[in-house]
Parts: sequence; C-alpha cells; structure tokens
Amino acid sequence: MNKIKIIKKGIITDNPVFVLLLGLCPVLGVTTSAYNGFGMGLATLFVLFMSNLVVSLIKNFIPNKVRIPSFIVVIASFVTIVQLTMEAFLPDLFDALGLFIPLIVVNCLVLGRSEAFASKNDTFSAVTDGLAMGIGFTLALTALGGLREILGSYSLFGYSFIEGDGMLVFVLAPGAFIGLGYLTAIFLKLIGER
Repeated sequence: MNKIKIIKKGIITDNPVFVLLLGLCPVLGVTTSAYNGFGMGLATLFVLFMSNLVVSLIKNFIPNKVRIPSFIVVIASFVTIVQLTMEAFLPDLFDALGLFIPLIVVNCLVLGRSEAFASKNDTFSAVTDGLAMGIGFTLALTALGGLREILGSYSLFGYSFIEGDGMLVFVLAPGAFIGLGYLTAIFLKLIGER
C-alpha cells in the first residue's frame, strides 16, 4: 500500500476519533485540557507505533489460537514502559491521566490496528500506519482538549487569555460530548464526508 495513502488515512480520511470513532473512552475522559489531550495522544502514539512494529515482526511466529492474547501482551509491555516513564518524569500528567494510561492496553484503536493492519502487512507499512493513526489520535485529543479548555476556563495549555470563569459545562463530562459532536461534524464537513 502507498505510504502517503496510509498517512492520509491515519490522519484525515480514517481519523480514529472523528471518522472511525475509536478509543472514545480516553477521548472523552481525559480531554479536560489541551495538555492532557496531547499527553494522552503521545502516550497512545508511542504504544501504537511500537506495538505495530513488534506485531509485524512476530506475526509469522504466533499460532492463530493465541494471536490476540499475544498482541495484548506486546501492547501491555509498551503501556507499562509509558506508564513508568510518565510516572517518573511527568508526575503531574501521570496523575491527571490516571487510570486511562493502563487502559491503553484494551483501547480498541491499538488492538484493532495490531490485528487489522500490523499482522497483515510488512513492517514499514505497519509502523507508518501506527505513526499516522497515532498522530491523528493525538491531534483529535489535543483539539478537543483545547476546545474544552478555551470554552471552559478561557485558557489554552494552561495560559489564561481572558479573566473570569468560562462555561462550566465544558469542564464537565457533557462538555466532552458536546465538543466531540461539533468537532466531528466540522471535521467531516471539511473532508467531504456526510
């Protein structure tokens, strides 16, 4: 498959959040700020990239009966690396993301890309797909977190630009659904989907 097409699919035409609607648990749960969304996106990007790499390398050595559990072990290994690294070097982000970091293991985006793409394609295509899907996921989480932060507290990445209280609904859970709905509609309109 053409690498440019893989990149375009991961970021735009098959964006994991705005088009495929995958991995919505962390999308809705951690995007209270652009910083949190960006951090979760980068953590997921790393896990996607590395798990796609390893799965594409070991796919021929894994019997069909244990394929999915094997992929989960690979994914869990990289999630553990992310979790320990984040806890050591970014404790504030680690505390903000909380339970959503270990839940990357069962994120349908990560497991789905390992099963549907990395296990069926060559290594270069698999890592390109992991990188593109991870970038698409990161951009979507950062955009939603930024929207919620701007409307909820009149700030972006922690920098306040208007004094006063924002709209409380965007700080709370309903704001995630409202923001995701509007951003999805705008994204689909821009790429020409209905």
